[in-house]
Amino acid sequence: MSPTLRLGTRGSPLALWQARRIQALLERAGTRTELVTIRTTGDILAHLPLARIGTEALFTAQLDEALLAERIDLAVHSLKDLPTTSPPGIEIAAVSEREDPRDALVGRGPVRWDEVPRGATIATSSLRRRAELLRARPDLDVVEIRGNVDSRLAKLDATPSWTATVLATAGLLRLGFGDRIGERLPFDLMLPAPGQGALAVNIRAGDLATTAVVRAAVHHVPTALCVAAERAVLGRLEGGCQVPVGAFARVVGEAGAAEIELTARVVSLDGGEAVERSATAPALDEAAAARVGEDLAAALRQAGAEPILERARAAAPRAEVTEP
Repeated sequence: MSPTLRLGTRGSPLALWQARRIQALLERAGTRTELVTIRTTGDILAHLPLARIGTEALFTAQLDEALLAERIDLAVHSLKDLPTTSPPGIEIAAVSEREDPRDALVGRGPVRWDEVPRGATIATSSLRRRAELLRARPDLDVVEIRGNVDSRLAKLDATPSWTATVLATAGLLRLGFGDRIGERLPFDLMLPAPGQGALAVNIRAGDLATTAVVRAAVHHVPTALCVAAERAVLGRLEGGCQVPVGAFARVVGEAGAAEIELTARVVSLDGGEAVERSATAPALDEAAAARVGEDLAAALRQAGAEPILERARAAAPRAEVTEP
């Protein structure tokens, strides 16, 4: 009988949903699992804006530590939360099939983008979403909001002066809040965070047995190709939660001749400047897809993205990582 795998996860409702989704896939394939809940820095500092905390592994470091200490055997993450370079001793074993990667506009009642009044207040925790909102509508007042999906929705409902918030469509659907979505925002308005909508399973590097089990049960090749390209853009631009970078890729073409179609955008924090580039190239494996992303990042730099990124990094305040 195979051993029970200890599956590490954050304790938020969305994180637990995601962990249980991976757990179900593994158990359907005949692998027993148990969930182990671990509190991360991002959970401890839920009262602070993301850009002020100043750590890339905001929602992952404690899970990595548990993996390396062999307290857990695998860890489930929203892929968009993972640093683009895994820490020593940690690797991504599998990427799940992606949910809708778009961002969603959510109001207290149904609200669409073209119905948002002039000067409206929209809440978001993301510098990328803030920049994209202001790029499209400089008149908006964009304010900070942190917390789990349900607590953000509750705060929106309790704040009549706010018109809407912007959240990942995937998280809303997974938690049963699909009816709160006023509009799934198109990519020309808001490109998602690299990897948004996909789940990643991390393991200890070199754990071949666990890798084989997880890949067979979870790994979705088309999604893995797309997120490899998107994350390569972010990695080559040295981006993270402190810089406003959006990217989205999709697989196009016939089987055996797959290509990656990738678009990425860098936007200044005030929305006043933006650089966007697209590319389509063959990508038969993740390494080739990553090269598409790296080349597109170089094109963005050449087009003027670097000064925008430098100003964004310089403007992002930092806070000490201490428990409130």
